[in-house]
Amino acid sequence: MDNMDISIVGEPTIIPETCLFKVDRPVYPGGAAWFGSREAAELSPLARRIFEIAEVESVLIAEERITVTKSGADPWPVIGRQIGARIREHIRSNDPAVSGEYEARIPPEAELRKKVEELLERDVNPALGAHGGYVELVDVRKNSLHLKLGGGCQGCAAAGMTMKLGVEKAIRARLPEVGEILDTTDHAAGLNPFSRP
Repeated sequence: MDNMDISIVGEPTIIPETCLFKVDRPVYPGGAAWFGSREAAELSPLARRIFEIAEVESVLIAEERITVTKSGADPWPVIGRQIGARIREHIRSNDPAVSGEYEARIPPEAELRKKVEELLERDVNPALGAHGGYVELVDVRKNSLHLKLGGGCQGCAAAGMTMKLGVEKAIRARLPEVGEILDTTDHAAGLNPFSRP
């Protein structure tokens, strides 16, 4: 594939301030890294380039996907073109997406599992329990989490927002070393599913 023809598709997410950019090739094969500030992005040549855009607030790099959260009034088509240009510039540079120093700082899976389970038990599940729901950690792969909502959260139409604005936000605030946070919930199951099979 020619580097001159790098295809990037931007897709909206359930959070209006966040957009997913899918690249036609792996950008960070086998890895996931989240950067919640310009300072944290010092360990990622790709994230540093994207953070050059003033409105960018966070960057998640995983395989061929880059998820960006922005602030400000500029619409996604304007910001998206700038992000696409930075991604293309990065790919052409042949720099790594994430430095070896970042990778060396990723805790072992067992340690990360323990931290996440403690956080869910102490802070997240008591809040979800007030609404009849809970979240459980299904798996840890490297530094990415596979979570599942249950109880009242499984059949709730707001489950996606609960995961993104509640659970994910709580995890990111306390454990910035976490990469992707993946929802493995079967939302079509349960007594009151919001996704019909």
